Amino acid sequence: MRSILLIDHGSVRAEANHMLACMANLVQQMVGRDVLVHYAHMELAEPSIADGFAACVRDGATEVVAFPYMLSPGKHSTRDIPRMVSEAASAYPTVTYRVTEAFGMSTELALVIARRAGVDVVNAAANDACMCWEPAGKVGSCGAACAGKTANASAA
Repeated sequence: MRSILLIDHGSVRAEANHMLACMANLVQQMVGRDVLVHYAHMELAEPSIADGFAACVRDGATEVVAFPYMLSPGKHSTRDIPRMVSEAASAYPTVTYRVTEAFGMSTELALVIARRAGVDVVNAAANDACMCWEPAGKVGSCGAACAGKTANASAA
């Protein structure tokens, strides 16, 4: 069974930590019962990544997809979380796992920003997969989610 392990930094504020539990419940509702969804905090709060990984396995996961619940590809999402997930996974050699990239560039996130700012989205071209959104036009510099990178690769 596949599982998703949402991982954030963790906070000294209980409200911040609780939000991840709420997001895990929302994702669980969206993906249905055929996928397990758990959450963990990198530091400062419980459950830890090791505890979250163990909960996935305890509930029947044979594959854990760890998702760094972070916006950018900083050191935590590219180095610390993959290392900590690997350490947790070492206790379960029959369970496969992978760590996804952080949120990065996403049309859906841009829509959330506009909504939260109270601004209407007037240009549907933001959905155009052939556009590069990097200010200087450096295709691929926005990470794997860069629309220009995908379009450039398909054009080759």
